[in-house]
Amino acid sequence: MQSLKLSIIIPCLDEADNIVASLKPLQILRKRGHEIILCDADSSDNTVELAQPWVDHCIQTARGRALQMNVGAKLASGNVLCFLHADTLAPKNIDAIILDAINLQSRKESSWGFFSVKLSSPRWQFRIIEWLMNTRSCLSRIATGDQGIFIQQKLFKDLHGFAEIPLMEDIELSKRLKKISQPICIKNHKLITSSRRWEKHGIIRTVLLMWKLRFAYFLGAPESSLAKAYKTHAQSK
Repeated sequence: MQSLKLSIIIPCLDEADNIVASLKPLQILRKRGHEIILCDADSSDNTVELAQPWVDHCIQTARGRALQMNVGAKLASGNVLCFLHADTLAPKNIDAIILDAINLQSRKESSWGFFSVKLSSPRWQFRIIEWLMNTRSCLSRIATGDQGIFIQQKLFKDLHGFAEIPLMEDIELSKRLKKISQPICIKNHKLITSSRRWEKHGIIRTVLLMWKLRFAYFLGAPESSLAKAYKTHAQSK
């Protein structure tokens, strides 16, 4: 099996409080020949200035997470892509975890996958939420963006990347990928994902909203209306 190079692509917007902490654990990857690409959507804070010493490429894009990730993927030189959120903490050996998993699964033609997650808050309620998230994704084979979706670059290009829709681009891509191969669900090495969304807006309120949005998407609701509902929630105190 030929040596594989990993390109980590991070879309961000106004992440000055988190970006350095997220990028520091990934520096060992750069020493091992992998790359980090930050796709900033015109942050109003100093995200870009803080991030530049810690990445190989820092590019400015229009807003829209799907668009940002597609732009980053076009710049990537790795033959495996991994999409991480800017507030996610990844293990220092994430390259070995992903590339070993793809190499082991190559005979089964599995060319994409995702991680289970651990939410950053120590509160017991978040252990239930993360269990539900991880169980749902591994059973449904549908990943969300905070689970570090990884995919061979050739397949990503063949599928023309993420659909540039305002919400649910991760679920939409997962559905297309499932038709080609079943994903690798990495359970033993978790990404640490920020629990700030639930802490700011309320655990029950946020969980119910996400269930409602996914159910509406399943029923065929337009992404624009879902994005509007999510934006209203995100802007609330």
